Amino acid sequence: MSGITDQVTALGAVFEAAVLVDRIARTGQAPSASLSCLLGSLLVTNPARTIDVYGGDDLYLQDGYKALVSALERNAAELQRQPLRYALAMLGLERQLAKRNDMLGLIGDRLVQIEQQSQHFGLTHENVIASFGGLYEETLSTFRQRIQVHGDMRHLQQRDNAARIRALLFAGIRSARLWRQVGGHRWQFLLARRRLLDELYRLMRADRG
Repeated sequence: MSGITDQVTALGAVFEAAVLVDRIARTGQAPSASLSCLLGSLLVTNPARTIDVYGGDDLYLQDGYKALVSALERNAAELQRQPLRYALAMLGLERQLAKRNDMLGLIGDRLVQIEQQSQHFGLTHENVIASFGGLYEETLSTFRQRIQVHGDMRHLQQRDNAARIRALLFAGIRSARLWRQVGGHRWQFLLARRRLLDELYRLMRADRG
């Protein structure tokens, strides 16, 4: 994969997490395959390629690509406002996390334990999701900047949904970190907007057969 492809893939995953958070908050539902893809990304530590973080295929990042396009195109009618807000907040939290080596070490150690748990129960088992969500709550949610999720309180107040949302925010921040590692920067939203869009449209048109 080229540099721009790596960057768009990782950034698309940030937006995919944001879309799923918004969907759970509003409807209480999220596609299990997309959820599994993003949760799995938290457990991939030494990928040969960026796409390997997401199981070797960006099939389950397509909604994230669409949300990212809506933000870059600056079309008010198409803009997905809540996912954009969540995605930008995740990018901001990643910058704070990057300065905390102690927290990064703790997260790394705990993810090893969660991986062992996932091998026993399965990646999307409620116990595993609760562990992801609990780790997010103990670490990233302690920062002064916190992500406020809006939606239907009937769904937000359900324990399982709250855990899924926290786990997805965690996965989104992991992808934000990956985006930085492959050369992504916020200035791209202004100075490389057309290049990002061209690559997004290429990935969205790619044959999925």
